[in-house]
Amino acid sequence: MLVSNRSRLAACIVLALCTAPLGAQPLSADDPTWRLCGGNPGFGWMAPLRPLDDADQAIQLEAGAVSGSIKGVSRWEGGVTASQPGRRIAAEQLDYTHGSGDYRATGDVRYQDAQLALQAQSAAGNLGRRQSELDAVDYRLIAARGNGSAERIRLEGELAVLFGLEYSTCNPDDRAWALHARQLELDRAQGFGVARDATLRVGQVPVLWVPWISFPIDERRRTGLLFPSLGYADETGIDVRVPWYLNLAPNMDATLTPRILGRRGVMLGAEYRYLTERHGGIIEGNWLPDDDLSGRDRGSLRLRHTGVLSSFWRVDADLNHVSDDRYFEDFGDSLTARATSLLESRAGLYGRGPGWQASVLTRDFQITDPLVPDSAEPYRQLPRARFALDRSLGSLWRYGFDAEAVHFDHDEAGAPSFYQRGAAQRYDLQPWIELDFERAAGYVRPRLAYRYTGYQLSDDFLRGIEECPIIDCAFGPPRLWPNRSPSRALPISSFDAALNFERSTRLFGESMLQTLQPRLYYLHVPFENQDDLPLFDTQPLTFGWDQLFRSNAFSGADRQTDANQVTLALSSRWFEQDSGRERLGLAIGQIRYLDPPRVGLERTLPPRRSESAYVAMADVAITRSLSLGIGQQWDPEIDRTTVSGARLQWRGERGALGNLGYRYRRAELEQVDASFALPLGEAWRWIGRWNYSLRDEGTLEAFAGIEWQSCCVAVRVLGRHYVRNRESDKNNALYVELELKGLASFGRNTGQFLERAILGYSR
Repeated sequence: MLVSNRSRLAACIVLALCTAPLGAQPLSADDPTWRLCGGNPGFGWMAPLRPLDDADQAIQLEAGAVSGSIKGVSRWEGGVTASQPGRRIAAEQLDYTHGSGDYRATGDVRYQDAQLALQAQSAAGNLGRRQSELDAVDYRLIAARGNGSAERIRLEGELAVLFGLEYSTCNPDDRAWALHARQLELDRAQGFGVARDATLRVGQVPVLWVPWISFPIDERRRTGLLFPSLGYADETGIDVRVPWYLNLAPNMDATLTPRILGRRGVMLGAEYRYLTERHGGIIEGNWLPDDDLSGRDRGSLRLRHTGVLSSFWRVDADLNHVSDDRYFEDFGDSLTARATSLLESRAGLYGRGPGWQASVLTRDFQITDPLVPDSAEPYRQLPRARFALDRSLGSLWRYGFDAEAVHFDHDEAGAPSFYQRGAAQRYDLQPWIELDFERAAGYVRPRLAYRYTGYQLSDDFLRGIEECPIIDCAFGPPRLWPNRSPSRALPISSFDAALNFERSTRLFGESMLQTLQPRLYYLHVPFENQDDLPLFDTQPLTFGWDQLFRSNAFSGADRQTDANQVTLALSSRWFEQDSGRERLGLAIGQIRYLDPPRVGLERTLPPRRSESAYVAMADVAITRSLSLGIGQQWDPEIDRTTVSGARLQWRGERGALGNLGYRYRRAELEQVDASFALPLGEAWRWIGRWNYSLRDEGTLEAFAGIEWQSCCVAVRVLGRHYVRNRESDKNNALYVELELKGLASFGRNTGQFLERAILGYSR
């Protein structure tokens, strides 16, 4: 069955909105939602019940005294208790009819079952049929936080009917909000409730009235309206979302979300979810007809599907489309979404078994940045097939085989490159063998591989080369006509070895275990001129720690770097002797080029150099609440830092959090990023972030907000200023949220936004 938080709010409604299920929020002593409440307001007399599977199903009566029976009626007095499996009734006096099972209780009546605890003036009913009617009732929910009062409650099996009731998750002596209703029916067997003539009061002020509400009281889902959200932004104006939930079947549901954008019009959003024994997925989309600002239809569509075909095979798909290249700029909720310049769609079949992996998938792309030309769109892969084998050969040897075959296609004509139109196939084969000698003191792994890459180029592809004017060609003068079936074959040999040392020492005044690992990696690949090979999906990899130990400096198979190089690296870590917690980690490494690499992209040669930049990393747990991470790349050839990054994070009590970060990449970016969530006393919390570009001398994103909460109410106000597109246009937004804990939240949901924006944030 599909289960989500939204199912707790779904309701059938007439003329108004709904409430969440009473008591649908699980109660936990560790749940920070209720940390200001001082515990669940139960009753002191509550005690364990007889288990439902008790073999003795008889009604057990206990009392201090029993009067004689008149016409089958006995009077029990002095601390009377009538118990059955799963429930108990206690009172000062109880009259019980033995033949029918009818009873009447008076004087400090108490009722308890697995979900409810009640105190009443009097009660009457039938114990055999599990029927009771109680007057002047105070009640508590046991499995969840919730309490209230009622003029009268009628219990009959799994059905409870409350008359003249009040309900709240607040403490009884401090009602910040309460729901009042003339009548409430709770069908615990079916999992839903119906309230009539219901009024929501915040303090003493009525803020919402509905004549009739139907809502779930457990995880079972029901069709109905969810609470709306409200926001404001400069480019859209007021932003109101009113979702309608549809419970279509036990394994599928849908949500329709009309969205009113004050300056653009009305957008319709929809989400459909399905789940079977082996498959599941989501289809979601948005549609804005005739955007008032752009004058055109806008929309998006996404399909996500995962499925298990067997113990070895699964399917996975993520298909995406947007109406135009400014869609994310106008409707994205985060900087990451607004910065999306390439939207990928993929669908594939994936296999995994003992020692092997395989996949067959298709990939397509859509440019979603107005500053990027359509001709820069990557080649479609229709399809790409991969197979990898990794097997043991005795106790020391391993062998394997990596293979890939891809059909590329591109229909954009007139692009500034020889290889931007037509179809072609590429196949890449790489068998390998490796000695895997590993002991506690270290390891040695020599490896030998042979890589063969071949192509089959179509007539359209070759015609695209012929039609490329010299002035438009990225390479300058046209080259010789390429072979219809170019190829490349290279041996790749490597040697990877490391030693492990450890010793007891002291650091930060504590006993530590220090490890030290020197590592050597040698790579040899002979040079082969690859300028006549096409470029489909190959780019230089971003240089970093992992690149020190890779056999290729490029992604994709169109280029294989030549190499005669040695990587020297050293890492050390300090662990607390008692707990095993890591307190300090240091690492540094560099590549020494015995022969400078000569293979580049687009007939460009890489810089001739004898050594790479130094790559260094440090992670320090200064205290249990303060940690520091540093990454640095320093290039000795130019005597400058090329990449730098640092992050300082502090975590305190009650969700206190502070982050300070710095990011630098030479000639590309330099940013500082500070964020925090600081409690101000028990009830207040201050939240903020400032992301500033030193290179552009401008703010990328800044927001600040304040949160106040009591036991059962939270109010959040957040103001945001951010860059909305690559032209550096700025935008302002205001988020306001009122949360009645355990009932509903009104306004813009700030939780998901803050979790994306502040590292380590949790509401």
